[in-house]
Amino acid sequence: MPAITISSLTKVYPGGVKALDELDLVIEDGEFFALLGPSGCGKTTLLRTIAGLETATDGTVAIGARNVTGLAPGDRNVAMVFQDYALYPHMTVRENIAYPLRVKKVGKAERAAEAERAGEALSLGGLMERRPGQLSGGQQQRVALARAIATRPDAFLFDEPLSNLDARLRLEARTFLKRLQRDLATTAVFVTHDQAEALALADRMAVMEAGVIRQVGTPSELFHRPATQFVAGFIGSTPMNLLPGTVEDDDRVDVGGATLPLPAGHGVAPGTAVIYGIRPEYVGLDDAHSQGAVPGTVAITENLGSSYLVTVDVAEGVQVRATVEEGHEPAADDRVALTPATRRVLVYDEPGDTLLVVGERQLARQR
Repeated sequence: MPAITISSLTKVYPGGVKALDELDLVIEDGEFFALLGPSGCGKTTLLRTIAGLETATDGTVAIGARNVTGLAPGDRNVAMVFQDYALYPHMTVRENIAYPLRVKKVGKAERAAEAERAGEALSLGGLMERRPGQLSGGQQQRVALARAIATRPDAFLFDEPLSNLDARLRLEARTFLKRLQRDLATTAVFVTHDQAEALALADRMAVMEAGVIRQVGTPSELFHRPATQFVAGFIGSTPMNLLPGTVEDDDRVDVGGATLPLPAGHGVAPGTAVIYGIRPEYVGLDDAHSQGAVPGTVAITENLGSSYLVTVDVAEGVQVRATVEEGHEPAADDRVALTPATRRVLVYDEPGDTLLVVGERQLARQR
């Protein structure tokens, strides 16, 4: 049985602002599911509506076999971990962990035992008598997780719980969180605007825009086969090249005067206006004399650590980005040639709503 089923869910705020627009979503039992999208897309509203902190205007939310749409948050058996952890500053770690059990009127001895168990599971044994103000950000996060675990919920709901941590601690916490969720085998719904975080953690994920889910799938599916231009531009550590152009013939597309290769047998008629997409990671960079490549001039190079992101002017107003290994980066104003890997090319219709071509094979047009 799915852990969470959302049907035709709509949320309209006073003033007519529609935060969620007839959403349908099924989250499977035991999976780590990420809600991803830019600020204001509705992902936190969706999470809060699952938790019962927001009231749905229309539609239903079911957790397991129960329709919980009309239930109060405390009756849904979910645990939410907030961005700021929401710990009580006057309580000790032990008291913070046990507090939700106290609200549920669990006996004193049982809630003490559960708090101890959850604290030990998250390596908080030596911190149980401290207060939140005496803890680091990472320790506070673990207390918030322990508090959630202690209630033995049907689902964990995470609202950007890593965003207040520094880069190194965020990476460590990400690994810890994924391992913890697998060990507990409890469904987790994780809200983030950080696509790298979502790609690393999620079994499946949904990309949202303006209250609508644009695509649901595994991280690999969304990375390699983004269904729309919006998803393509949002997923990936470096921005995808998305270039308006016109199909010339069986294997070329004209992009502002530059000619870029298309996969063989793509099936898109000549003269069709399209959006040509390829990730910088799949664009090779050669010297200016390479035959069959796309010539251009280096506009800028950006150091990414072990690699460089190189932006190349290939025509008036047309730039293509490529990544190259450290030590092989060109200098600004160098003449170079680009070789996009045709098996990695994506082609969208001109509005960007339909994925027409993936690599070497054409997909059925679908809206």
